[in-house]
Amino acid sequence: MSERLEDIAVKMVTGGKGLLAADESTSTIKKRFDTIGLESTADSRRDYREMLFRADEAMNDYISGVILYEETLFQKAADGTPLVELIKAAGSIPGIKVDTGAKPMALAPGETITEGLDGLADRLARYHEAGARFAKWRGVIAISDTLPTYGSLKANAHALARYAALCQEAGIVPIVEPECLMDGKPGNHDIARCVEVTEFVLRTVFNELAEMKVDLEGMVLKPNMVIDGKNARKASVAEVAERTVRVLKATVPAAVPGIAFLSGGQSTEEATAHLSAMNATYDMPWALTFSYGRALQEDALKAWGGKCENVAAGQRAFTHRARMNSLAAKGSWKKDLEKAA
Repeated sequence: MSERLEDIAVKMVTGGKGLLAADESTSTIKKRFDTIGLESTADSRRDYREMLFRADEAMNDYISGVILYEETLFQKAADGTPLVELIKAAGSIPGIKVDTGAKPMALAPGETITEGLDGLADRLARYHEAGARFAKWRGVIAISDTLPTYGSLKANAHALARYAALCQEAGIVPIVEPECLMDGKPGNHDIARCVEVTEFVLRTVFNELAEMKVDLEGMVLKPNMVIDGKNARKASVAEVAERTVRVLKATVPAAVPGIAFLSGGQSTEEATAHLSAMNATYDMPWALTFSYGRALQEDALKAWGGKCENVAAGQRAFTHRARMNSLAAKGSWKKDLEKAA
């Protein structure tokens, strides 16, 4: 029986579960490991991710899927079990980051274009064979008084749509991630500017998806929350929730099964609070959940510290964050639950 993209997409975003973004590139994970004084090697990266994937409660109860970096998709655990099999055994879906990164865009100072479309169809076939059932591509949109330019936005939206079409043809659910940067330079835009840009970005992306005949029921949207720049933070949790929902309702078709937010520059607890406020306060046509990287892993990385004797502590920290975000996906997170832990 063939797997329906629509069923995979629904499973990724419902039931209070969300996605673990463990797709840090080799250079990004090196920076994370530098903070705990650990050398980044194929083995240390495997040990870290294996610790997360073997956190049974977190993986079984709170995580619907894991976004992997290509290296991890083909890696084996210390005992020889493929890491993909650990993820599947927990009832979670393996996914893969397929873009090759945002590069400076020609003749567009301060803006980027995401690369990786060349040869993508062949790569997707290989990833599908290795067990990946969804993929991720991130378009990075700068926000300032003058950015983004329409040319840069259009190019990134077009690339996202071409990627999404290739994924669906390969039997893989695309996560479409247009990220308006909260922590870009100069990072002093107010929330009203974020509303304006995010709305424009999402309209443009959905126009391009329609032109590429992408089936909206077989995709997941991974947007930024509507939030002020990192050097101008004033908006309350309630305001971020209200403005984000308003922008989504104005731009995202109801056919999309779910929206899995990125945490992009927010603190661990803020990302949880904002998601919970949206789910607790508003009725929406789509499931709203999380697709967090740092906001799920930061505490676990510190607790582990690269030492085998700290694996259980790292898993406890990861499980706590996953549980908090699962509650947020149901609108029932409370700040005092953080202190209790």
